[in-house]
Amino acid sequence: MGARTGEEFLNGLATGTREVWLGDERVDDIVGHPAFSGAAHSLASVFDAQHVHADECLMTDEVSGEQVNVSHLIPRSVEDLKRRRIGLTRISEQTVGLMGRTPDYMNVTYAGFAGERTPWSGPDGRNAGGYENLQAFQRRLALDDLSLTHTIVQPTIDRAIDNINYVNNPVPLHKVGETPDTIIVRGARILSTLAPFADEIAVYPGLPLPAGTPAEYGLSFSIPMSTPGLIFLCRDNAATIGSNAFDHPLSSRFDEQDAFVIFDNVEIPKEWVFIDGDPETYSSVMGATGWWPNIMQQTTTRALTKMEFAYGLGCRLAEAVNDTQPTTADMLGEIAAYIDITRAALDNAEDMAFDRGDGAVFPHPRPLHPLRSLLATWFPRVRDILVTIGSHNLLAAPSRGMLRDERMSALAAEFLHGAGDMAAERRAALHRLAWDFVGSGLAGRNDLYERNYLGSARNNRMHLHGMYFDRTRAYELVESMLAPVW
Repeated sequence: MGARTGEEFLNGLATGTREVWLGDERVDDIVGHPAFSGAAHSLASVFDAQHVHADECLMTDEVSGEQVNVSHLIPRSVEDLKRRRIGLTRISEQTVGLMGRTPDYMNVTYAGFAGERTPWSGPDGRNAGGYENLQAFQRRLALDDLSLTHTIVQPTIDRAIDNINYVNNPVPLHKVGETPDTIIVRGARILSTLAPFADEIAVYPGLPLPAGTPAEYGLSFSIPMSTPGLIFLCRDNAATIGSNAFDHPLSSRFDEQDAFVIFDNVEIPKEWVFIDGDPETYSSVMGATGWWPNIMQQTTTRALTKMEFAYGLGCRLAEAVNDTQPTTADMLGEIAAYIDITRAALDNAEDMAFDRGDGAVFPHPRPLHPLRSLLATWFPRVRDILVTIGSHNLLAAPSRGMLRDERMSALAAEFLHGAGDMAAERRAALHRLAWDFVGSGLAGRNDLYERNYLGSARNNRMHLHGMYFDRTRAYELVESMLAPVW
C-alpha cells in the first residue's frame, strides 16, 4: 500500500474491535469520541503532510517500488541521516513538537532494529529466527504505513523487589502457555503512549531483566490492537472536549494519550514474536544495539521544533505588551541558547555517524548523550520563562464566544488590545495559545512527559559521569599541574 493519507489512517482506526477504556466507559468509536477525535484528526494531518511534503518525507522502497515514509529508512550513510532528519522535522512541525510519539518514533526504532542483525540474533545466533521475524515486521510496518505504539516498562508494585525478583511474579508480562503456532502471554506493562490511535502495539526490551529471571519473562513481539485479551486503560483525558481551536488551540488537538496495558491471556502467532523466552537475549539486545543514538535523532528533532515554537511564543508575548526589559531579553536569550546547543548536537552527531558493524549508520552518541539529561531540565525551565513573561495576562484572555458578542467585543477592543496596533482578538488568541502550552491539563501532562521520557535527568547525569564520559584528557590536565609539585 505504501504511505497512507489521513483519511486512510482514520479508516484504519475504525477497523476491528479494540478494548480501550477512558474514565467509566469503554470507547468503541475512537475517531468519533469527543476525547479522542481532536488528536485522531491531528494525526491524520501528519499522514497527509507526508504527501504535501512528498519530496522531503517520502522515499521509494527498493523492493516494492512504493512510496514509504523516510522514517522507515535504514540509514547507510551520513547523507541518509541528514535526509531522514529533514523528513522528521516536517513531521514534528505538524504538532509543533507537542506529540512525542507520532508514528515516526516507532518507525525509526524498528528501522534501527532491522539494521542490526547481530544483537537481535542473540548470543551464538540463538535468536536468528526472532530477528528474521522482526525484519519481516519492519517491512510490513513500512509498506502498510502502520501507526505503532509500544510498551517497554514493567509496572511498579513494590520498589523493594520489582527490579530484583521476577520468580513467580504474576504482574510483569510473561509467557503462560504455548501451542504449535502461538505463544500465550499474561501480565501488564506501561506506558503505551498513542495507544488509542495505533494499529498495533510492540513490546521490546526496555531495561535488562534481573539475574535469574525465568525464561518466560524474556519476550518481544508486535500484535494488532484488536487482539483478544489486549486491554488499554487510558489516563484521565487532557483534551478539552467540545471546544474550539481559538479557545484551546493545543489541548483540543494534541492529547496523544497514555495507557496502562493488560495482557489477559493474549495469544500471539509465533511469526510475530521477536524474542521468545530468552532472558539473555532480552537483557543484552538494547545495550548492544545503536537504538538510543538512533532514536535520539528523532526525539531531539522533535524537541528542537518544540523549543523553537516556545521561543517564538515567548517573543510574541513580549511584543504583545511591548516588553523590552533586559530581564525579558535575558530569558528569551536563554531559550535561544538551548535551541542552538540542541541543533549543534544534532549536526555533530550526524557528522560523526558511523557503521556499528551490520551496515547501519547511526548518529554518534557522544553529542546526544548530554541532551538526555539537559532536555529534561530545559523544558521545565522554558515553561517557567513563558509563565514569567506572560504573567497575569495569561489569565485575562476573552474567549471566542465573548469576542463574538457585540457588546463584549467592543469592550475587549477598548480594554484588552495589545501594544501598538495589536487587536484584542489577536492578543486573546496569543495568550490563550500560551496558556494552553504552559497552564492547561495538556501542559501538565507534557511537562511530566518531558521530565521522564528519556529517563530521569539525575540517572542520565550519573550514567554520563560514571559509565560514559571519557576522563582521559581531564586527568591529563590535572596531572600536568601536579607533576611539578608532586
